[in-house]
Amino acid sequence: MLSYIGIGSNQAQPIEQAKQAIAALNNIKGTTVLDCSSLYCSAPMGPQDQPDYINAIAKLKTSLSAFELLEALQAIEQNQGRVRKENRWGPRTLDLDIILYSDHVIDNERLTIPHYGMKEREFVLYPLYEIAPKLQLPDGTILSELLKGCDKNGLTVITG
Repeated sequence: MLSYIGIGSNQAQPIEQAKQAIAALNNIKGTTVLDCSSLYCSAPMGPQDQPDYINAIAKLKTSLSAFELLEALQAIEQNQGRVRKENRWGPRTLDLDIILYSDHVIDNERLTIPHYGMKEREFVLYPLYEIAPKLQLPDGTILSELLKGCDKNGLTVITG
């Protein structure tokens, strides 16, 4: 299965956190990183009294189910110091989200695919477009069409 993973960090050397996460994705059983976007800098969602985020999107080929992949991503987050808190939009060492999992649609208490906020988030759409410009979402939406209505909000490329 092809899967796209959102990567975000704004604590504990976020550029290094993102790079370590990308390397760790390649170590998931039955999984290979096929491509990865540039690293981007974005303003935080939610409380603004926190550092900017480093974001990227990785394209994976995996033999894992979506739920097995979720467990592997959460293990990477934990290994890199992620502590889940009440404040959903607060700072974090690492956030790994399954943005898309092939053309599957999943909606339950543990997992929502496509990721529920992907269509509005510049730090998801622009890196995703970089590595998959012809992508079509499971509902038929064309990624390039979503970009037309998505302001960059200061999003900048920091590494190629």
